[in-house]
Amino acid sequence: IQTWSPSIRSSGLEPSFCSRQIGTTRNLFPRKTPASLLLLEMSCFYASISADGASNFQRICLKSSAIANSTSESSIALATASAVSSLTTSLDNLTGATDILWILLTAVLVFWMQAGFAMLEAGTVRPKNTNNILFKNLMDASLGAIGFWLLGYSFAFGNNRTVSEGGTGEDNGFIGAGNWALHDFDNETGDYHLWFFQWTFAAAAATIVSGSVAERCRLEAYFIYTLAMTVFIYPVVAHWVWAPTGFLSAFYTSDDGERYLPQNGVIDFAGSGVVHAVGGFAGLVGTITLGPRMGFFGQGDAVSSTFKGSNELLCSLGVSILWMGWYGFNAGSTLGAGSEDGAAIRLAAKVCVTTTISAAMGAITTMMYSRLIIGHYNLSLCLNGVLAGLVSVTAGSAVIEPWGALLTGIIGGIVYTGGSWLLKRWNIDDPLNAFPVHGLCGVWGLLAVGMFATRANIKFAYGFDNDAVETGNQFRNQLLGAVCIVSWTVVMSSLVFLPLSFFGMLRVTPKEEKLGLDVIEHGIPWRHENAKVRRTRRKPKGDEEGEAKTQNAV
Repeated sequence: IQTWSPSIRSSGLEPSFCSRQIGTTRNLFPRKTPASLLLLEMSCFYASISADGASNFQRICLKSSAIANSTSESSIALATASAVSSLTTSLDNLTGATDILWILLTAVLVFWMQAGFAMLEAGTVRPKNTNNILFKNLMDASLGAIGFWLLGYSFAFGNNRTVSEGGTGEDNGFIGAGNWALHDFDNETGDYHLWFFQWTFAAAAATIVSGSVAERCRLEAYFIYTLAMTVFIYPVVAHWVWAPTGFLSAFYTSDDGERYLPQNGVIDFAGSGVVHAVGGFAGLVGTITLGPRMGFFGQGDAVSSTFKGSNELLCSLGVSILWMGWYGFNAGSTLGAGSEDGAAIRLAAKVCVTTTISAAMGAITTMMYSRLIIGHYNLSLCLNGVLAGLVSVTAGSAVIEPWGALLTGIIGGIVYTGGSWLLKRWNIDDPLNAFPVHGLCGVWGLLAVGMFATRANIKFAYGFDNDAVETGNQFRNQLLGAVCIVSWTVVMSSLVFLPLSFFGMLRVTPKEEKLGLDVIEHGIPWRHENAKVRRTRRKPKGDEEGEAKTQNAV
């Protein structure tokens, strides 16, 4: 390389440049390449002809011992190794900040779904119970936040380790441990954004139950169940499926690289099983334990098997808010926007598409059912059809194609209408149809992954490249996961609801139910159908006053 110096000097370049730049050209060549071989090919590098060596760059190409050509490159700038390292660090920090911001924003959308649940439930129950159902929604979020902070998040994710490393707790395949009350988080390394995101999911699971037990459940009993759901029942399932150490998790691998479930584990991208099946089956246990409302299915005075809600406008508004929030629910589950060179945000965009298609087909399917089977277009049926499509696609939104989302939504609508019909046949009173919408469609969503997921999509979303879908292994994993989730939820919910019922703490008295929970639980004066009505009756002809007389009746 030093033999190039005379040729460079003969070109008119300053000697100071030669000694400085020729020394650095060693880094441009492979370390193990013999110098003799370098002289056989043309080799090019960028060099500065300025006094400070930081500007006026030229592209110099050498062949043998002579300069083949030299061209000016005004767009080239000098960057030291430390500057490049600093720039890389800054870009990494920006990517991390973008991911955190994405998670926070989508978590706010998921929390906004609480308003959707509140509007839907307030519009479905009778006016005398409106305040009560809204209060339950408020307490879902409030009690759930404290319970999930103290214990729930630890049971779900713990320290993400299977061996204690000097901290508290040791995770296993069944449950997480450690990091109680976020004790292990700090300002520099704490994943507070992940707690916030996961809390909104836990609150959603608890809120689903409120619709099933509406209009006859005592508030104190509901508070107890909400804490049980957010502290233990939901977190354990979340650990199984989403924690790196959970036995159903797609991310779990043992020390020898094996999973509890071969290949991909259970794929539940955003929670068809973890959130919705848990909430739906817990609601089923609750409504069976409580029994139907007075007057439902011929109980007491023989009346129809449905009660008309108070406001269909609120129902429509609630479902619209839920549909909007679902984009945070599903797309936010990428847990990033700037990571993987933009792959995460591209995945989120596709998730929004599959989510939309499934929701739309759920609505269209129930619309056709209501017109062809019932004989008219039923608004509440179609609103629940939207939710059925959303719940069904939640598990597979990242791993199915749009055509798969179409089929998922169609079947989700059928599953919902069939489940609702079965509840009525079995005299089970679920005021909001929470079980068919969330429970049955949640299970269907898990199974749909095994049927409609593609190998390419699983590789893009999870990084696994195998034939699990083609061989049926993925469907087996999904079915096993559904059985585990349903069994756990039913058993644990029964252990909460049955003792409350046995000790008379679960259901209000018939008199209290007739008056309405707003009166009994919240001290609101009688109103609506119990309000005073002014009736005007004219006096008979010949009455000297000739005026109307008003009487009050209750």
